[in-house]
Amino acid sequence: MPFAELGDVRLFYTDEGAGDPPILFVHGFSCDSHDWTWQLPHFVTTHRVLAVDLRGHGRSGVPSDGYDPIQFAADLAMLLDQVGVPPVVAVGHSLGGVIVSALVVEHPDKVAAVVSVDPGYLVPDEAADMLSGIVALTANDPVQAFDVLLAPTYGPGSPPALTMWHRRRIAGMPPDVLSKTLGSLMRAPDGLAFLSVSEPYLRRRSCPVLALYADPGRAAIEAALFEDKRSKVVSWEGAGHWLHQERPAEFNAIVEKWLAEIADAA
Repeated sequence: MPFAELGDVRLFYTDEGAGDPPILFVHGFSCDSHDWTWQLPHFVTTHRVLAVDLRGHGRSGVPSDGYDPIQFAADLAMLLDQVGVPPVVAVGHSLGGVIVSALVVEHPDKVAAVVSVDPGYLVPDEAADMLSGIVALTANDPVQAFDVLLAPTYGPGSPPALTMWHRRRIAGMPPDVLSKTLGSLMRAPDGLAFLSVSEPYLRRRSCPVLALYADPGRAAIEAALFEDKRSKVVSWEGAGHWLHQERPAEFNAIVEKWLAEIADAA
């Protein structure tokens, strides 16, 4: 299980399996590549699969800066160059959904398709004041910030063990990494999370996109942004934020079926 030396940061990643298209899994805010434990054994049987810990997260290095979606995407582009992989299907959850979208916008030659799982963009602009308070809270009490920001995103069927795991993990993260990461994403007026910024940015994605949401309202907004006719939105109303962990068999089947569909339509 190797590490990649990428200038100012050392990234932990795994690279297993064989088969095209290769798949890159990108976790969300305060998480790490363990989040894809429900997907890796499934997809590694038929695809080359990479899973990475973003800078400041998991087993990767913790540099003093660079905690914005564009830099996270630049790290991934350098990693893909280093391992010599052809264009990937980039799968991202939450913040990871923002990052894989930035990867295809800023480095379009690296990405064949995007799967965005309850992504952290298209957030209403009027939430900016509330979110700026959570960013400040994150620097002082990450667990309390989790309770305010993320605890409400679990659905009625969310397993309690997942909530406990996610909450304990954020307690072990460096607070400055958390506040810088969340701040760059959600600080008004130019945070890529907000609808007024992310809507025109997402229109620049030229590849097919599969977007999975718990909120049908946000799903409908994204459906209007697609440039590739093979793109698709799936809405699981009532599910929690970690769709791929709560309903892994269904999630894996949907992704697998969509990959076959876009290959046939190419």
